[in-house]
Amino acid sequence: MTADAQATEAKETKAESHAFQAEVAELLRLMVHSVYSETDIFLRELVSNASDACDKLRYEAIAAPNLLGTAGDLKIRIIPDSTANTLTIADTGIGMDRHELIENLGTIARSGTRAFMSKLKEAKDGTGLIGQFGVGFYSAFMVADRIEVISRAAGSSDAWVWRSTGGAGFEVAPATAEQAARVVRGSEVVLHLKDDAKSYLEAHTLERIVRTYSDHILFPIELAEAGKEPRQVNSASAIWQRSKSELKPEDYKGAYTSIAMAFDEPALTLHYRAEGRQEYAVLLFVPTQRPYDLFDPSRKGRVKLYVRRVYITDDADLLPSYLRFVRGVIDSEDLPLNISREMLQNNPQVGQIRKAVTGRVISELDSIAEKEPETFKKIWAEFGGVIKEGLYEDFERREQLLKLARFTTTSGESRSLKDYVASLKENQTAIYYLVGDTPERLKASPKLEAAKARGVEVLLLTDPVDAFWTSLSLGYEGKPLKSLSQGDVDFGLIPLVETDKKDDSEASKVDEAQLIAALKEALGDRVSDVKASQRLTDSASCLVAQGSGPDRELDKLLSRQNRGVGLKPVLEVNAKHALARAAASAKSAGRGEDLADLAELLLDQAYILDGEVPADPAAFVSRLNRLVARGVAVG
Repeated sequence: MTADAQATEAKETKAESHAFQAEVAELLRLMVHSVYSETDIFLRELVSNASDACDKLRYEAIAAPNLLGTAGDLKIRIIPDSTANTLTIADTGIGMDRHELIENLGTIARSGTRAFMSKLKEAKDGTGLIGQFGVGFYSAFMVADRIEVISRAAGSSDAWVWRSTGGAGFEVAPATAEQAARVVRGSEVVLHLKDDAKSYLEAHTLERIVRTYSDHILFPIELAEAGKEPRQVNSASAIWQRSKSELKPEDYKGAYTSIAMAFDEPALTLHYRAEGRQEYAVLLFVPTQRPYDLFDPSRKGRVKLYVRRVYITDDADLLPSYLRFVRGVIDSEDLPLNISREMLQNNPQVGQIRKAVTGRVISELDSIAEKEPETFKKIWAEFGGVIKEGLYEDFERREQLLKLARFTTTSGESRSLKDYVASLKENQTAIYYLVGDTPERLKASPKLEAAKARGVEVLLLTDPVDAFWTSLSLGYEGKPLKSLSQGDVDFGLIPLVETDKKDDSEASKVDEAQLIAALKEALGDRVSDVKASQRLTDSASCLVAQGSGPDRELDKLLSRQNRGVGLKPVLEVNAKHALARAAASAKSAGRGEDLADLAELLLDQAYILDGEVPADPAAFVSRLNRLVARGVAVG
């Protein structure tokens, strides 16, 4: 059915009732019945929506100027009416037809809605969440017990009314003649205020909120008080086009709040103008708190692209995915206004902007790491796990990112690779690391024992991306990064920290070659190999990956997604350990059952220490009980 046919059909009927989408109904319940310390955000959200509507019309009018019609300039107007106890937020933007009113105000398509509601239930103050999750319109129900939206889509002859009391549903009906005459293009959101929200009818309150949250909206925001001429209450200037010398810290804070829809303090503000072959203005912010969608699978950035102050999109990928936490604006003087999303992906000018701005952001992060290490420490704590994605993806800047990276180590500190290399032990030729799920589990790993005995510092890598970028065989200042859970490791040339430890005389009697051969035979194809370990000093055994192929942690991570190679591990055995000596003794004495039990026990223990469960837990328990019973009986 065409839009005109829909309109004709609707006009022949009375108001239509619709039920809210389940998520919207739950959201409204939370909005209406929860108390926030800052309800001013409803106005910020409605003004922001009005600005988006004006932005969309300005963009659409590039190709279709007739959409502007005779409704006048793009602007936003706030109208308090103390007699009717209503607050109206009107715009002359793109407007909505009947179908769009139902879809946009009755459903929420964003996948993050459930996560938002979960966080909203936990949060004492939803101020910083509502705008981030794109559900700002519904925040108006915090101050209104009834809302009407009168809207006319640009270029349409029909106006429609959406109304709801925030209950189970809403109504949509054709606008009355008076309403249609009032809304020539765009939308009016009429809030019937609750008794405890009448302060939002006071001019000074409305002006304060606009100046705090919406001063940098690019369209005029007018306040229309009864009996007075409307007056503009925002600066309506593109702050990123102004000189840094004109601006104060509070100006940047206000711009950050408005652009990023965030309430934390930016940890880094980057404002400059590029001139030369291309001219563009840049205003970017690094937050101090993680945006809610930082680990969204889409990995989309949120830097807004403007062309000569006309908003184009926030989906232009102006920064690589590993910098997606950065918020802000890039305003080009050279790109065509009618550039499409498809053109953006392949446009060489956009590519040059992307390359230059990415380099500048990384340089600024490097600078703050040198000059303000405590500030950078906080940035890395929030976003380091994302920045490290660039080590895997961005070959061109890999060296810069390795310099920037900070790592938790066995020393208990967060260290750069420069600091690590500066404190290498005598004869140490590699940077050692271990990948796992938590620092606590890694610190307890038996694979650290030989390194600890020699005071060798080890990087403890616990972000999921660590398993990927470490597979690239990287190095720093000529020192390769080497995993303690893959291939052969020999610390023999590095002096022991405690040199007065006596060798176990009993261990020297073990025939390692015979022991390894016996364990290989007993375990068969359960492992790819059995070796005498150079990693272990106290534990009996551990599992490592073969020298070729993925590291243990990467293979486990891929296996959870059914993408693992499924390589069998190498079992390393500490020939000096009592269990290994007992296995050697069982072999020499021909006690095949004991040897088989001990071999299986060495393997199962290694799996447990690696954070996994034995292949057959029941068999493991039975085997352990048998060995303990024999030992007690012998005792």
